[in-house]
Amino acid sequence: MNTRVVPGVVVLSQNSVMVGRKITNVFPGAKLYGLVNRTHDVDISFSNFGETVRELFAAGTPIIGICAAGILIRTIAPLLTDKGQEPPVLAVAEDGSAVVPLLGGLNGVNDLARQVGEALNIKPAITTTGDIRFHTALLSPPSGYHLANPEHGKKFIADLLAGGKVRLEGTAPWLSESNLPIDENGELIIQVTENLGNPSSNCLVYHPAKIAIAISTKIINPTTGQPQGKLAIIGTGPGASQWMSLQVKEILEAATDLVGYKTYINLIGHLADGKRVHESDNRVEAERAYQALELAAEGKYVVVVSSGDPGIYAMAAAVFEVLEQYHQPEWQTIDIQVAPGISAMQAAAARIGAPLGHDFCVISLSDILKPWEIIAQRITAAAISDFVIAFYNPVSKERTWQLAAAKKILMEHRKPHTPVVLGRNLGRKGEEVKVITLEELEPALADMRTVIIIGSSHTRQIQQDNHIWVYTSRRYNSEE
Repeated sequence: MNTRVVPGVVVLSQNSVMVGRKITNVFPGAKLYGLVNRTHDVDISFSNFGETVRELFAAGTPIIGICAAGILIRTIAPLLTDKGQEPPVLAVAEDGSAVVPLLGGLNGVNDLARQVGEALNIKPAITTTGDIRFHTALLSPPSGYHLANPEHGKKFIADLLAGGKVRLEGTAPWLSESNLPIDENGELIIQVTENLGNPSSNCLVYHPAKIAIAISTKIINPTTGQPQGKLAIIGTGPGASQWMSLQVKEILEAATDLVGYKTYINLIGHLADGKRVHESDNRVEAERAYQALELAAEGKYVVVVSSGDPGIYAMAAAVFEVLEQYHQPEWQTIDIQVAPGISAMQAAAARIGAPLGHDFCVISLSDILKPWEIIAQRITAAAISDFVIAFYNPVSKERTWQLAAAKKILMEHRKPHTPVVLGRNLGRKGEEVKVITLEELEPALADMRTVIIIGSSHTRQIQQDNHIWVYTSRRYNSEE
């Protein structure tokens, strides 16, 4: 099992918390996830079991569910695509009387089950034929060893179970002390060596001690056995930690390197601790993307940090632009992942009600990467079509006239009293969300940290005691 990754222990009732704590105590850094309103004294509360488990699974986090095996299987089933990439998944009985490994045989689930079983003083229900027969898991070697060619494992074990004998070349107590049918004339070969080599299909190669440790600092391509870079482009949300997804937090915990604008990296707080941080100016997106790809090509786990959602006027598109432009061969094997975040428009909408409750569009008022003529055309089309419009990048120190020009276009198609929402510093110190009318909208009211939502003809402003809500009706009557 990869000891650098700690499991997530998931419980559904208070009766399971004690068992959960016995397990988390065995794994430093492990988190206890508990269902809200049914558990207390847990590390992380959740309201949706399925979403929580699937996010943990997608992030590669080993999962120990203190619940029925069936609910775990049905929850994860839609995500099962690659046996070699599945993290360990175990089901544990509510009273701690049973430990059942379900998934992740190639990534140490049986070893994890034994550790859990030892903590609970029970024998785990291991059903893997090779593990039972030979008292070892060839595809999931113990700490200090690395299997260099897992792509040969399936056929090797099939031949072994069919009666093949094993010739052991090199020294490894975990192999020599197992029940493997070791024979100096065996047709199947296991090598324990520091030579990286190019093994044949009837041979499994394990790198010991210093070679295994050196390789373990990098991500290993399961097909080639060579170091493989990993690049995740994540969105932190607008700023508040509670708006950061569980998936993003898991990615940040596993990363080796962080790349991003200093202000955005500061948003992740302690999750940056222990990482190599590569800061850059906010206006050098392409350079930042290139740097991230180069670091990942070296075998590092790199995270490009964006605020909001990385795919909305942020770094995800920049990374793919650079990836396409340069055609670097060493970038082709990088494992790239985009992890979504809550966008500024979603955060502003949630703070004030539901202004995005019907059809809407998003337009950036920055004319740095596209000409104003195109922006004006899009504002006009959106205004004529009666979309709610979210404006990003409305005003900067160098750009003050675009918002006024946008307002002029809108006033030709919207009533002066149309509700407008201004959301500034969302989720951060100095947060402000206010409602004005289109007629009152002026450039001085906004900056680059402001998102502006322009209502449609069906956007309403209502009062509840001392609170103002803005929403756009789901029912659309063109005669209104």
